[in-house]
Amino acid sequence: MKRQSAGLWMSLPYMLHMGLFFGFPLIFSLILVFHRWDVYTPMEFSGLANLTFLFSDRLFLMALRNTFIFLVIHIPLQIIIALGAATLLNIGTRGQGIYRTLFFMPVVVSGVVVTILFQQWFAFDAGQLNRLLHSVGLGPIPWLISEWWAMPSIALMATWKNVGLYVILFLAGLQSIPKSLYEAARMDGANAWHEFRLITLPMLNPSFVTVAILSLIGGFSLFIEPYVMTGGGPMNATLSVMLHIYNQAFGFGQMGYGATLGVVMALIIFTTVRLQKRWIEKEAYA
Repeated sequence: MKRQSAGLWMSLPYMLHMGLFFGFPLIFSLILVFHRWDVYTPMEFSGLANLTFLFSDRLFLMALRNTFIFLVIHIPLQIIIALGAATLLNIGTRGQGIYRTLFFMPVVVSGVVVTILFQQWFAFDAGQLNRLLHSVGLGPIPWLISEWWAMPSIALMATWKNVGLYVILFLAGLQSIPKSLYEAARMDGANAWHEFRLITLPMLNPSFVTVAILSLIGGFSLFIEPYVMTGGGPMNATLSVMLHIYNQAFGFGQMGYGATLGVVMALIIFTTVRLQKRWIEKEAYA
């Protein structure tokens, strides 16, 4: 009994932390779904009005589409670059520690700082990228002022910012693969491509699941990049769901509708992650 009571007392700070910073906001958000509240006036019960408006909200559907466009570009690009860099680092080149640090350094840099830096790089008139294109005889690209280029540009920036974390995850997975598997494959006449396809990729399945899930959650949380770089423009082409939630809750004071968007988005993320995990595992063991 003494040990059990000691354990309960030791876990009490954690339970209080979870209740205060997770449990209370979650319950309060669920309450707000059924209320209209602008912070300054008392809450007013609105029933299913917030949910009804959500399904007719053109901006929400556009933000959801933009977020999926970002994910379609960002996740494959991030996985390919991270896996390629991790494979090169796993070969055993000199100065691996320096290369790992260089890859990981953008991850720890403030997202706002990186966003402002790339905003300067992507500037149409005086941006470094367009200056480089001009020096080789190519015309400028409207990176952030074109509906077609804005979201891919943000996806490129987000990939550069986050890829270092996934390089480390893939590298850890590669280093955990037994060398004896490759030695046995070579004795059977397998070439480098056979080793990569039949040994490396299947053995990296846990790393693929982790990277894909983290990338998906991070992609759905897209906020700082469009908020700082484009403000959701041009013509709402970079309006993400998180930016739309922020605008509704803190820009227009629609806390109830903002909470509704947040709860619905949490359900979408949970469902998508479950389906993605199941599909990856099914492909790996097919």
